Amino acid sequence: QVQLVESGGGLVQPGGSLRLSCTASGRIFSIDEMGWYRQAPGKERELVASIKSDGNTKYDDSVKGRFTILRDDAKKMVYLQMNSPEPEDTAVYYCIAEIRGCFYRFAQIYWGQGTQVAVSS
Repeated sequence: QVQLVESGGGLVQPGGSLRLSCTASGRIFSIDEMGWYRQAPGKERELVASIKSDGNTKYDDSVKGRFTILRDDAKKMVYLQMNSPEPEDTAVYYCIAEIRGCFYRFAQIYWGQGTQVAVSS
């Protein structure tokens, strides 16, 4: 079974930095698009950043210039570098990946279980 596992969440102070990691495992032929969503209490889940296999990236306006998404295809990993986080960035962050398996003509979406990020003094 394909699975995504996140790590790196925790408590960080405003102005600090944090790096989230997500590792994909299982029978994987290739990974098309990968990204990070987040959900804060009382709010809808929203896209934070995504990155395609060609390296093209997309960011939510609220994190543009502060967060950076990176991928390492050899390790089947995606990262979210969070610089200068703000209290409003507090949320559960979820990894998402579009993965091709043995039936490589088709891609399926997979989600991680989420990792908590708290930004506070």
